This record gives sequence, C-alpha cells and structure tokens, in this order.
Amino acid sequence: MTSPTPSPAPSSSPLPPSVLDLAPVIPVVVVEDAGDAVPLARALVAGGLPAIEVTLRTPVALDAIRAIAAQVPEAVVGAGTVISPEHVTQSVEAGARFLVSPGWTDVLLEAMRASGVPFLPGVSTTSEVVALLERGVREMKFFPAEAAGGTAYLKSLAGPLPQARFCPTGGIRPASAPEYLALPNVPCVGGTWLVPEDALAARDWGRIEKLARDAAALRG
Repeated sequence: MTSPTPSPAPSSSPLPPSVLDLAPVIPVVVVEDAGDAVPLARALVAGGLPAIEVTLRTPVALDAIRAIAAQVPEAVVGAGTVISPEHVTQSVEAGARFLVSPGWTDVLLEAMRASGVPFLPGVSTTSEVVALLERGVREMKFFPAEAAGGTAYLKSLAGPLPQARFCPTGGIRPASAPEYLALPNVPCVGGTWLVPEDALAARDWGRIEKLARDAAALRG
C-alpha cells in the first residue's frame, strides 16, 4: 500500500511495511450487529489473521470498526467498500488502519492518499493497473477476482507489470486460494468464507477461529 503508515496508538500492534504481508488471507466481513464485532475480531486474530476488513455495507459498520480498534489491539482493522471521500473520513475517524475500495476514481484516490493510512484501490483491467502505477500506487485489490479472470489474468499481468502487487477478492474459496497465493504478484487474498452466515448467527466463535487457523496455514 502506498500511503505512509501513521504511528499506531500505544496499544495497537504496529504495521509491517505492507498490510498485504500480515497473513495470507484478509477476512472480509459484514457485521450486522455491532455487538459481534469484538468477539469476531478476537476469533480471527486468535486463528492467525490479524488484518480484518470490515465492509461499509451495514449501518453498524463504523461502530464495528470503532469497537475493534478500541478493544482488540492485536487486530489491524480496515474499512472495505470505501467508495467516497466521506467514507474515507468516517473510516479513519472510527479507527480504520487501512482502506479498501472496489474500484477507484481520481477523487477517491486522492482522498485515500490524503488520509494518511494505507489503501488498496480496486482494479479489474490492465488499463486501471497501469493508471495506478502512473500515480505511484503499486498495491491494489483485484476485484471481482474470479469474475474478472482469476489466476490466469493475474499471471498474465506478472510479466509486463511485475511491480504491481494484488490482493484478489471475490469468489475465492479455500480450494482456490492456494492457486492465487502461488502467484508472484499475490501476497494475500481477501476471503469471505472465514465468517459463514450460520456461524456468525450462532456466534460460533470457535468455528470461525478454526477457519481462520486453516486459512493462516495456506502459505506454510
């Protein structure tokens, strides 16, 4: 990610040079009940996945980010589905330590860059990748990964554009994740399978921790 990393609060875990290097999988979670945010984050962290993307798809998403940032210092919580400068401001104020967008415009890109936190703008075409490289951005979200060409597309980008690094997200499952992670330009993938709807509804944190542990072991 290309923006400078801000100094973390004393209780927060420090970021590595890139959030992409924290773990092989970044869980992509949709929180419907803010009360689930902290135990969910603790389960994911206990399973070995400290970077957590909370999508801004629900009314409680910012509250969830705020709670995780305050109560789970081992987590590196980020905001996903960031699609406006307002989202950028709200997410950072809530405690998001990185930002992820499904796509990008110059307005959104500049807002993310000005936020002072790392960010992953979304791309799905070679032209979008080249445009971001021109702007000094080398780490991106590839979305929707499976629908946009999957591993074959990313492999074809590695030759002419080796400086670009991707976190593919969208349609990736445990069986296909290792194929992505084997690519030289894919340090991690985004995964929604870590938090099944039935496990979240049952508040089965043990099951979610087990899924996280299995995901953390995808790259031994």
